[in-house]
Amino acid sequence: MNVPVVLSCEHASHVLPPAFVGRASERILRSHRGWDAGALAVAKALSRALAAPLFAGRVSRLLVDLNRSATHPKLSAIAKAHERPLLVARYHRPFRDAVARALAHEIRAHGSVLHLSIHSFTPVLRGERRNADLGLLYDPRRASERRLARTMQPLLRENLGARVRLNYPYRGTADGHTTALRRRFSAACYAGIELELNRAWISQAHTRALVRTLSLVLAR
Repeated sequence: MNVPVVLSCEHASHVLPPAFVGRASERILRSHRGWDAGALAVAKALSRALAAPLFAGRVSRLLVDLNRSATHPKLSAIAKAHERPLLVARYHRPFRDAVARALAHEIRAHGSVLHLSIHSFTPVLRGERRNADLGLLYDPRRASERRLARTMQPLLRENLGARVRLNYPYRGTADGHTTALRRRFSAACYAGIELELNRAWISQAHTRALVRTLSLVLAR
């Protein structure tokens, strides 16, 4: 593929700003409801290996979910209605704008760009065990995303011995950062893949193998 890569990790942090401390317990903040545990370490490893810029969220998704649209009814689980515009202005819009500027820069310089959005998911949700180690979320209507996901899936299975599923555990076209960016950038220049990692699967050894495999795929 050999295109420039921009990385984002929307749910990198479980931190609350001082003004909001106490609105969620530490137990909840450190659960899957508060952040994507392990995702930032993987994103940093990929950033180093690919020499790619990384944009990471600085606050808990409970305060403001950077992977949801600014108008989404579940943008914040703990903020009051009158506080949401301030949260959008302070955290959501600057994060989204920074990623978009980096993508636009690479498109101007190279003609196209790959955006990898790094997430993790809880192994069990509402009593149901997720039967995947990795999920590749994409828009099936975009040929470049479809081709890349279907290229990555067998290589990740083979090199990592992992259960890799497409558009699982979520739909790649659901409300999210990559979905919003597809409305901003055409399929001719932008491809967005959301990489979902099972928390129970993430380890240093798996991260190293994942980075090696993705480096090989993206260098083709």
